[in-house]
Amino acid sequence: MIHLDGTSLRLQDLVALAEGRATAALAPAARVRVAQSRAVVDRLADGDAAIYGVNTGFGNFAETRISRDDLVRLQINLIRSHATGVDAPLPPRTVRAMMVLRANVLAKGFSGIRPETLEALLALLQHGIHPHVPSRGSVGASGDLAPLAHLALVLIGEGETWDGHTRVPGRDALRASNLLPVSLGPKEGLALINGTQASTAALALALDGALQLARAADIIAALSIDALLGSVGPFDARIHAARPFAGQQQAADNVWRLLADSPLLKSHANCGRVQDAYSERCVPQVHGAAREAMQWVHHIVTTEMNAATDNPMVFADDEAMVSGGNFHGAPVALAADTLALALAQLATISERRTERLLNPTLSGLPAFLTRDGGLHSGYMMVQVTAAALTSEIKSLCHAASADTIPTSASKEDHVSMSMGAALKAERALELARTVLAVELLCACQAIDLRAPLVSTPMLMAAHATVRALVPTLTDDRPPAPDIVVVTRVITSGALERSVGMAVN
Repeated sequence: MIHLDGTSLRLQDLVALAEGRATAALAPAARVRVAQSRAVVDRLADGDAAIYGVNTGFGNFAETRISRDDLVRLQINLIRSHATGVDAPLPPRTVRAMMVLRANVLAKGFSGIRPETLEALLALLQHGIHPHVPSRGSVGASGDLAPLAHLALVLIGEGETWDGHTRVPGRDALRASNLLPVSLGPKEGLALINGTQASTAALALALDGALQLARAADIIAALSIDALLGSVGPFDARIHAARPFAGQQQAADNVWRLLADSPLLKSHANCGRVQDAYSERCVPQVHGAAREAMQWVHHIVTTEMNAATDNPMVFADDEAMVSGGNFHGAPVALAADTLALALAQLATISERRTERLLNPTLSGLPAFLTRDGGLHSGYMMVQVTAAALTSEIKSLCHAASADTIPTSASKEDHVSMSMGAALKAERALELARTVLAVELLCACQAIDLRAPLVSTPMLMAAHATVRALVPTLTDDRPPAPDIVVVTRVITSGALERSVGMAVN
């Protein structure tokens, strides 16, 4: 059980909740804060002063007063009118992360929602009811209005749910779980949709995958370096202490420990080669730079996960509601663009190591890692696949955060494009995993071709994990299924577990 209090949610907590490995509840102290802020909204709603989102219209209609009799209808119309999402739906895992993040924001006590409405949102999560949320339609201006509106529709008994296969009307999904639709009070519709929780959810899950991929990349690089008869010298801790980036030092330490006392390394101790190619000896610098970027993204993500992104904000101690711009997705957009760049670093250097493994002039191994070249093409084409994916990743590195298109009759005249940036980061992660899987496939084949020499026990354990699922390539076969399987070895964490040591 993870208690949401608006301040202490961690990335690993979010991932566990998104994957259904944990359940969430509202922290008791948070419930008190939520009730206190709600009391402020109720008092102000009964007054005559114009309060944005309580008794006025929204966006360019902010100066339009709404009669007291229409305040509830105003909130329902807000959710309905803002549900403008299009294209493929977000996967249930991302939707669950959205729901957790929105609940955590509301738990901070700055949104003015009723505790009962917040509990109803958590009930959707607990019952596995996942709103159908189209992935496109947010510019990250007043947050992710369209995605969050689709989420909120189900809460009021409208919209649709989706389990990855089947779409069910929201009202039917609530009824099947013995839940009742929420009847919204003043400001509650706005409290449900004002914020960056769609783009933050997508980015947070992509970051979690990227951090795992960075660890796997060190293992894969070490296996390739050994297969290429590379040197362990560039991973000497003294080199990296002289340029003390933490990410660089971590990557160097990982590869050093993985390669220590390798029989393959010892076999060419006096070969006369002075320096390896950059894709081998600069692994700490390149992987390390990616890690440093990811740590900055982690700072932004975890801050935003526990931030109040509503508008107007309710300050119970002062009995005030103040309009501001915490919903703006600029921090998320910049972080998502940075994550795509970090993933590009891992992918581009991996693709170059794959080329070295396949090129006999560079590797000293049989061309394309087949003993019967000509009759067999071996892994000739997998490098083409890696090149294609790497090129696509590069295109995803164009910064979405550099763009802005004014919306809402220029009331929202600078927008963040945070959702587009987060979706690009997600795609970059998916592609980068596959690029690294291609390298791992080739590195394992190269190790086979070095027999009877072997690598270290840890790297041979990684090799064995792959070989338990993908046999050595002798006669040509379609590599595509093998690439998929090896990608799963990386994604599942099996590769990290196989080496039996902490890869930082």
